[in-house]
Parts: sequence; structure tokens; C-alpha cells
Amino acid sequence: MPLLPGAEPLRHDGGGVGVLLCHGFTGCPQSLRPWAEYLAERDLTVSLPLLPGHGTRWQDLAVTGWQDWYAAVETELRLLRGRCERVFVCGLSMGGALALRLAARHGDAVDGAVVVNPAVTLPRTQGYLLPFLRHLVPTAPGIASDIAREGVTEVGYDRVPLHAAHSLWDLFREVRGELHRVTQPLLVLHSRVDHVVPPSDSALVLERVSSRDVTETVLERSYHVATLDHDAERIFADSYGFITRLTARKTARDGA
Repeated sequence: MPLLPGAEPLRHDGGGVGVLLCHGFTGCPQSLRPWAEYLAERDLTVSLPLLPGHGTRWQDLAVTGWQDWYAAVETELRLLRGRCERVFVCGLSMGGALALRLAARHGDAVDGAVVVNPAVTLPRTQGYLLPFLRHLVPTAPGIASDIAREGVTEVGYDRVPLHAAHSLWDLFREVRGELHRVTQPLLVLHSRVDHVVPPSDSALVLERVSSRDVTETVLERSYHVATLDHDAERIFADSYGFITRLTARKTARDGA
């Protein structure tokens, strides 16, 4: 099946610091490509994979589940650990949930996490109805392109397959139960106005993680897909600053 324009994965071999970026549900690497390119230009080793079922047509997503999406990013993490001294995980929306699960499950193999508008819940009514609705209605309207900046669009599906949405609900339940295992330094950036994921999801993440080094940044001018919105450059710069600060601190500690 041909890929949608911009859905191609991105990999860049740079220095000894690796960054894994995880895109969101029904989206594709296009939403994170400028971020990935910014980090690659600064000599970081970057992996931005295309998650299974994404970047083609919604029917392909309908036959995948959260285990497939998580397995894809876990494989990329292992590849990065094989060639990099330090590895950071980043994600947007559902990609934030995947990044947090990697941090929770892989401990010292992850040096830090950056999440943008992380999604860890679904509206309660949706969650309760999905197990039944998915057998009656195949899709719901799409959620792509919640962007304040005029003339910018996100490449994503215009329909949400409900079988996949039900699996997403299961992923969120798993991640919420493991947030206390996240101990790495954490940068959480979330939009004040988001029509897809409420800011309360970021608040829940901040409340439940066990990280001691935590930074919260509120994005005032962007909606959900903030990595393509008015605050994109701030996300890129803040994440790079976060990574270089931690890398320098660890290098100094190892040399002491």
C-alpha cells in the first residue's frame, strides 16, 4: 500500500546521543519531521518510525493494536541503545504514552523523556461504549489537524477505526498503571487549548510519575499538534536543551 506524502520514517546517524520520536494515533512521521530534522541537524542520532497501520489508509489501522505500535518503538529503542551511549524518548499524543511506557519498562536504558500533549485517557463515555460500538460502527470522524496556525495541516486519517480506538483505550489503561515506574528526567509540554487531548492528561502524568527532575511547559499559542504549530520552535529548542543538559550532567558525573 503506498504511503501518504510525509509518512516516510526518518533515521539519521549522528553522534553518541540517540533520540526516538513517536508519532500519534492516526497520524504519521510528518507531524514530527521538523522536530526530528532539528535534532538531526545538531548531530544527534534520530529515529522517527512509522507505526504499524499508519500512513496508508484507515483500513490498515483497523487490523492493528497497541501491542503492534509499542513493539515497533521498542525495537527502535533497542537499535538506538546498540549504537548510542545515551538515549532519550519523545512523543506526541499517543506517542507520548508510548514514550512513557518505554521509560517505565526500560529503566536505565532510557536517559530521559519528552512528551508533548501526552494522551493517557479517553472520555469516560467513549471508553465505556467502545467495546460495543466497534462491532456496530466501523469508524468515527478523524482527529487530525488540530492546529492553530493557518495553512498548516497534519497528514493523518480522516476516519478513526473503532477497533483500533478500543485498543488505544487498553494502551492508556496500561500506561496509567505504570506511570509510577517512570523515574527518568521528564519534560512535559502541553497546550493550554487542545481540542483532542485535555490538559488534565498532562496533569495526571505529572501527578503519577516518580521522576524528581520534572519540567512542565504550557504552550499558549498552539492546539494539539503543537509540533507543527506556533510553538514548534520552542518545543524543538527546549527538548534539545533538556537533552544537552542531562547529557552534560551525566558526562560530568561519569568523569568525576
